[in-house]
Amino acid sequence: MPESRTVALVTLGCARNEVDSEELAGRLEADGWKLVEDAEEADVAVVNTCGFVEAAKKDSVDALLEANDLKSHGRTQAVVAVGCMAERYGKELAEALPEADGVLGFDDYADISDRLRTILGGGIHAAHTPRDRRKLLPISPAERQEAGAAVALPGHAPTDLPDGLAPASGPRAPLRRRLDGAPVASVKLASGCDRRCSFCAIPSFRGSFISRRPSDVLNETRWLAEGGVREIMLVSENNTSYGKDLGDIRLLESLLPELAEVDGIERVRVSYLQPAEMRPGLIDVLTSTPKVAPYFDLSFQHSAPGVLRAMRRFGDTDRFLELLDTIRSKAPEAGVRSNFIVGFPGESADDLAELERFLDHARLDAIGVFGYSDEEGTEAATYDDKLDADVVAERLDRVSRLAEELVSQRAEERVGETVRVLVESVDEEEGVYGRAAHQAPETDGQVLLTSGEGLRAGRMVDAKVVGTEGVDLVAEPLHGSSGRSEEAGR
Repeated sequence: MPESRTVALVTLGCARNEVDSEELAGRLEADGWKLVEDAEEADVAVVNTCGFVEAAKKDSVDALLEANDLKSHGRTQAVVAVGCMAERYGKELAEALPEADGVLGFDDYADISDRLRTILGGGIHAAHTPRDRRKLLPISPAERQEAGAAVALPGHAPTDLPDGLAPASGPRAPLRRRLDGAPVASVKLASGCDRRCSFCAIPSFRGSFISRRPSDVLNETRWLAEGGVREIMLVSENNTSYGKDLGDIRLLESLLPELAEVDGIERVRVSYLQPAEMRPGLIDVLTSTPKVAPYFDLSFQHSAPGVLRAMRRFGDTDRFLELLDTIRSKAPEAGVRSNFIVGFPGESADDLAELERFLDHARLDAIGVFGYSDEEGTEAATYDDKLDADVVAERLDRVSRLAEELVSQRAEERVGETVRVLVESVDEEEGVYGRAAHQAPETDGQVLLTSGEGLRAGRMVDAKVVGTEGVDLVAEPLHGSSGRSEEAGR
């Protein structure tokens, strides 16, 4: 490239998308691009879209249109869509949104630099044709690792890259470039999903489940720790399936202690757990391993048996409560969060009452509630017994209000507890904020520390909970609390 071109990455959606954006950033930086935060200062704005639910898709379109507006008064010359929405709709998105100068699928990621150069040069790169990515890997998990080498798997970039491609930070560096200096970072454990939930389209555009090698996960964690990261969050569509394609379904149980021993790492968090796949051994490791957060992000979705069967899922209120009792018998302070869908086709008033019974007894720390809407290409979209939109809206409002009340009550139960807080921001006016072990980034609330004396982002501090503000906690740092004082972005 004769002169350094600038690029900004705008990321929407989940933590998995954030990892994918940092892989794209690593590829672009390795090829001479200059990364900037503000899209207005970039030659090209790359919008990493979300294609999961209708609201997220709308946010993605709005972000693309907003970036396109910069072309009339800023430096920006091109706007390119990548990510799940681009992968899922391809040419359809390109035709519906001519403001996007390019719509690139996952298969384009390895050549992202060439694709952007072509688009900036006035050339046209045809939007990809979507396909069912479940068909790209063998049905048998045992055969996927070898076949996976020929399939684009965002976020699976290897470590120990050859000279000339690896970032300058060292031999363990993955093809990844941090886009912020936060003391917490996500690490992709796997991609895809083999479950066939009737409401979910993710497997069709993310593909079948395939694990990353433990050595790659460990090396990436070491690299992140060397850069000042103190907490890693393991992400995938289904972490409880990790290792099944590597010949060991219990691989996560052995990997977690190794990750916790990485120098500089103070907390390891696991997200996206399937209740039906929880194993006693995994519960033991999550509740007893030093530096592994006793945190359970359990995908319940509902608790009425009939609704769960229609969702192609398993369980019921009593079984779910038994699982929570087992977890809390081993770690009373364990954090638990979950998401729920209300207004699913065929959901009766009794089903809704059963869900409310579960929520009343579950003592969850964080609850996400979504109203059902059809997702094209899913089995549920073909169901006949749909509820009226106003009924779905009423149930969404009703359960959301209940959830807000319950998580506030759960926060109040923690008054008097001692929590270990990862400090994330220190501001003279806004105060000092961090997160305890039961709080994942972005989704589960935070802790306001009553004193910031001597604290910096990236430090771990013990604190006593003295109050609450809704789901958030107010805590007083304990005198003499030990913890690392390094800057997060060191």
